[in-house]
Amino acid sequence: MLEYDQLLDVSGLACPMPLLKMKQSINTMSVGGVLYVITTDKASVRDFAVFLKQAGHVLVEQHESDKQYHFWIKKG
Repeated sequence: MLEYDQLLDVSGLACPMPLLKMKQSINTMSVGGVLYVITTDKASVRDFAVFLKQAGHVLVEQHESDKQYHFWIKKG
């Protein structure tokens, strides 16, 4: 597992809550910090990709396991 500075588990929440919670968490972090997000909302894959591209953050890694989606996001 990759190293991270902050964990956000939004399992069980539906769109748009995972994206909103991720935005709130990343706003509290320093540039270069890594946020690890766990979600069960499949829409997060698309939503996160669009937001990260627009906001200048980097998706370090992403994978799916056991109906969960895992994201490691580096704040830009």
